[in-house]
Amino acid sequence: MKTFIRTKIWIENDQQELLFGKGKTELLEYIEEEGSIARAAERLSMNYKKAWTHIKILQKQFADELVIPKKGGGGKGGTTLTPLARELVQQYRLLQRDIEAYADRRFSELFDQDLHPPT
Repeated sequence: MKTFIRTKIWIENDQQELLFGKGKTELLEYIEEEGSIARAAERLSMNYKKAWTHIKILQKQFADELVIPKKGGGGKGGTTLTPLARELVQQYRLLQRDIEAYADRRFSELFDQDLHPPT
């Protein structure tokens, strides 16, 4: 049986409160793709209020806005990400890839595919 290493990373503040991780990253990515907080929340099987709470938690950590809601009916409304939010998502994904690459290399050095130390 082949084995794999898995990692999970998140960013906390000094009170150990979760600020940013996979869920908030996906929420921002889906807002960008869908142009809507409601549709992004739906894709995550999350209600709108919880999605908005995640955004407010993130927003408290930054001086600049992360999302720009645009009011309007008839398909003219929606939400877009600010450049800061896009950069935050990009940097988190880069960090995640770097950590996973290191974990994969180190796992291979320490264990073979069947979880035995190499001989």
